[in-house]
Amino acid sequence: MVSVKVIALLAAVCGLLDATAIPPHHEVHEKREVLHPRWTKEKRVEPRKLLPMRIGLAQNNLDKGYEHLMDVSDPSSSNFGKHWTADDVINAFRPSDETEREVRNWLIDGGIPSSRISHSENKGWFAFYATVEEAEKLLYTTYHEYKDSVTGGVMPSSDEYHLPKNIRRHIDYITPGIKLLAPVESWQKKRDSKIPQARKDIEKRILHEVLQTSPNGHYNNSDLSTCDVAITPACIAALYKIPPVSHRLPHPNNSLGIFESELQFYTQYDLDSFFTNYTSGKIPNGTHPVAANIDGGMQASDDLNYAGTECNLDLQLAYPIVYPQTLTDYEVDDYIVQSDQEDTYTFGFNTFLDALDGSYCTFAAYNETGNDPNLDQAYPDPRIGGWAGKLMCGTFKPTNVISLSYGGQESDLPISYQKRQCLEYMKLGLQGVSFLFASGDSGVSNYPGDIDGPTGCLGPNLDVFNPTWPGTCPFVTSVGATKVYPGKTVYDPESAVYDPAGHPYSVNFSSGGGFSNVYPIPKYQASAVSTFFEKHNPPYKSYSALAGDTSNITKKADIDALVGSSGGVYNRIGRGIPDIAAVGDNIAVYSGGRVRLSGGTSASAPIVSAVFNRINEERLNAGKSPIGFLNPSLYANPGMLNDITNGTNPGCGTVGFSAVKGWDPVTGLGTPNFPKMLEYYMKLP
Repeated sequence: MVSVKVIALLAAVCGLLDATAIPPHHEVHEKREVLHPRWTKEKRVEPRKLLPMRIGLAQNNLDKGYEHLMDVSDPSSSNFGKHWTADDVINAFRPSDETEREVRNWLIDGGIPSSRISHSENKGWFAFYATVEEAEKLLYTTYHEYKDSVTGGVMPSSDEYHLPKNIRRHIDYITPGIKLLAPVESWQKKRDSKIPQARKDIEKRILHEVLQTSPNGHYNNSDLSTCDVAITPACIAALYKIPPVSHRLPHPNNSLGIFESELQFYTQYDLDSFFTNYTSGKIPNGTHPVAANIDGGMQASDDLNYAGTECNLDLQLAYPIVYPQTLTDYEVDDYIVQSDQEDTYTFGFNTFLDALDGSYCTFAAYNETGNDPNLDQAYPDPRIGGWAGKLMCGTFKPTNVISLSYGGQESDLPISYQKRQCLEYMKLGLQGVSFLFASGDSGVSNYPGDIDGPTGCLGPNLDVFNPTWPGTCPFVTSVGATKVYPGKTVYDPESAVYDPAGHPYSVNFSSGGGFSNVYPIPKYQASAVSTFFEKHNPPYKSYSALAGDTSNITKKADIDALVGSSGGVYNRIGRGIPDIAAVGDNIAVYSGGRVRLSGGTSASAPIVSAVFNRINEERLNAGKSPIGFLNPSLYANPGMLNDITNGTNPGCGTVGFSAVKGWDPVTGLGTPNFPKMLEYYMKLP
């Protein structure tokens, strides 16, 4: 029998072995404060086990990204339109020579041979294999096995690790380090549980079809007197004074990009029916988008039962504005991923951005490197029918303008995840790419359901406004929705869209808008937002705070902390959305072999995107560059837009915000006026 004294002595010895004397010139770089209850700390990792080490180097000049982007996007800049190359972007933000040199020397001095160290193509991190013994000596730490009670997986991790004081500023983070890659619980529950019936009533999170066929099977394709009943291409052309396209050959470098996923396939039959009935044959049958299939994405289907109203809507709205320019259909993710009924595309656009920019596949920022294994689909997809190829990186050159009718809420994602993605929009904006995102269809809230609870709102009292994502990223353009109300014509001012539940949607539909809880008000928008508050102060209590960078918790926890006992329901210092708007209700679209009325900011985004693609066409044919990031020029000259001054966007038990003179968080700066916009942009260099 072993005595208590012996046991105590053995425990003390083990403790001494487990402890590591930290030199005085070292400091804690990362430390885990709380261990998630799903993880259990177990035995020490075997000393000879190999670890795939990654050193995320501190990126250089990321804080200057806004200024760089404004330099090529601000119409008052002498460098307007002088977009960067991909290599320019990599070189501008790569770690400094000093950072690369100091970290490499530290690794070598710490026992890692130079021959073992590789440097990523985007220069963002060092990679090497090290034994646990080598890693512990290098980082003055100990590695234990941590077991996940949900999946049964085991990961090596430490509670904290240390770096020399002079090296810390050169390193963002290290893996394996303290990070345990457990999915955020709300996401795991979403994926593993059935979607509540309330959510099944909505075919798609952003697009809300009106399953209503027109009385006569179609509408007059040129009758402007019925635009309050059904919006046709003729109505859109009249609303925004869009002239017919010239018959010259389209510019070869100006296809309009359309993002699709979630089983959204077009059918040629639907496209041909639309072309025949709504364009008077000006667009010939057989016309279809250029295929850009990403990671097994599918383009089209011959089966009308598989017709995707979202995809058909996007294409049928854009084609009449831009034809004979082409459309490029970015179809993302294989059929197995898209057909997963317990999933939505609110988890992000990383695989899409990977395919556009190869450097993004390994881009490190905000403690995230590459795709998140718990939020992004991994490829090859081992499931039967899954994409068997490697993750596509830099496969497709991005088009000048890309319309995206998908998204979610800021509260749905870890802050670090969305901020890293936001930087990519900045990097592509520097290269002349315009991203336009639908602002959402649920006003200042989200729809009630499995993600944001019974109200779709945030905060301890479930009454805090819930802004959408990724439109709140300051480097993209957010597009809200308007409506031609009954009894009004295309010659009357539009109003912000609002359809109460049951008329005709199963849920309220109003233009997504509000203020970010993550991003501050960008300088290009500051004057417009200040004027809104000065002249049209909302009748709600606000708070003034932005969430910090936390990789392992969602925004919901941060929002509760932000709001606290203040009673505020919106963030007064956050980036405001939308930036611009367009008609988004009662849109006539062919889908599944018949005409339907459809709607959503999903309709508004491709309309505005097509308008800018038309303007880029004129600029390119005049020997100018595409516009690129749109917001600085929009806010610099709001007079080229039709100001919307009527309507609200209800949510969270309120009427939301109001559309007023000037910018507002319902319809932004207003809707397009094509002649004024073309004149303005053609005068720019």
